[in-house]
Amino acid sequence: MYIKKILLAVVAIGLVIGGLFAYMVYSAIFTPNTNFEQDTHVVFVRSDANFAEVRDSIVPYLEDIDTFEKLAERKGYTANVYGGKYVIRKGMNNNEIINSLRSRFNSPVKVSFNNQERVEDLAGRIAVQLEADSISLLTAFKDKDFLVANGFDENTCLSMYLPNSYEFFWNTSAEKFRDRMLKEYRRFWTPARVQKAKLQGLSPTEAVSLAAIVHKETAKIDERPRVAGLYLNRLKRGMLLQADPTVIYALKKHTGNFDQVIKRVLYKDLEIDSPYNTYKYSGAPPGPIIMPDISAIKAVLNPEKHNYLYMVSHVENFGYHKFAESLAQHNQNKVQYIRWINEQGVNR
Repeated sequence: MYIKKILLAVVAIGLVIGGLFAYMVYSAIFTPNTNFEQDTHVVFVRSDANFAEVRDSIVPYLEDIDTFEKLAERKGYTANVYGGKYVIRKGMNNNEIINSLRSRFNSPVKVSFNNQERVEDLAGRIAVQLEADSISLLTAFKDKDFLVANGFDENTCLSMYLPNSYEFFWNTSAEKFRDRMLKEYRRFWTPARVQKAKLQGLSPTEAVSLAAIVHKETAKIDERPRVAGLYLNRLKRGMLLQADPTVIYALKKHTGNFDQVIKRVLYKDLEIDSPYNTYKYSGAPPGPIIMPDISAIKAVLNPEKHNYLYMVSHVENFGYHKFAESLAQHNQNKVQYIRWINEQGVNR
C-alpha cells in the first residue's frame, strides 16, 4: 500500500512536470511574441546575413528573444537564413514569425523611378529601394557585353528603363533588376509600336531620344503630341532640331555637373561642340537627355499632324507654347518671350 502511494505520487509529479514542460513548449511556440504597436513591422534581411544579424535586427520587436531563438534553432532556421523583405504582424507567435522569415514568405517591394538624366542617377535611385548598391547596379547597367548583345550602347542604355512602378523582391540582384527591365522594354516595344516608330523614320532608341526632348520641352501631356509633330516635321525636312534642352544637357555633360540649373540658354552656349547639341548636329541626339515619360514616347509614336516648325514659350499661358509655321511668325512670338524673360531678370 505504501509503495502504491509512492508510485502514485511519482506519477502525479511526473504529470505536473510534464504538464509544465508542455505548457512551456506550447507557450514558446504559440504565445504571441511581438512588441510593437503598429499592425505590422517589416524586417529586411540581407542575402548574406546570418542568424545573429537577423536576431539583432528583430530584438526590439519581440517580447521574448530567448524563446524565439530556441524555436528558430529547433526548426532549423538558424542555419538557413534567407534574404528578403518579411512582414511580421502584431500578435504573431514564434512559430508564425519564423515561418514568415522563410523564403516562401518573401514579400515584394514596389520600386519606382522616373525622369533620371543618367544611368548613374538611376542606380542611386534604385539602390535606396533594393538591397543592391549603386556600384553593382551601375556596373550591371554599363556592362558592354550585355549592351552589345541587346542593341544598346553607353549613350542609349538609359532608353531601356521605362519609368513606372514595378514589383521586385527586395534582395533582387543588380543583374536580375537590369534583366527584368529589358523584358519590360521589349514588352513595351510591341511590333505595332516598332512599326509606328519606323513610319516616323525612327528606331525605338531614336524614338526614346526624341521623346526625351519632347518631355523636357513641355510638361503638359496634352501638348506633347504637338511638340513631337513639330520635331518630326523638322527631321523630315532635314532641318536641325535646335532644341534648347539638348544644349543644356551638352553643357552639363561637358562640365560633369548635372546638378547645375540652367534656366536660359545663351547664344554662346549654342557653340558647344557636342553631338548632343542639336543646333550643330542633325538628327536626334545619340541618346536620351533624360528618361522620358511614357506619354512623351507615345506622343512621338502618335504625333499631331500639322505644319509647325517653330515654337517658343507662351508667356500668357504658362507651361504651353506658341507655335509657328514660318520663321517670320516665330520671330514675332520670340520678341514677346525675350521681353518677358528679361523682365524676370533670368540671365542664366
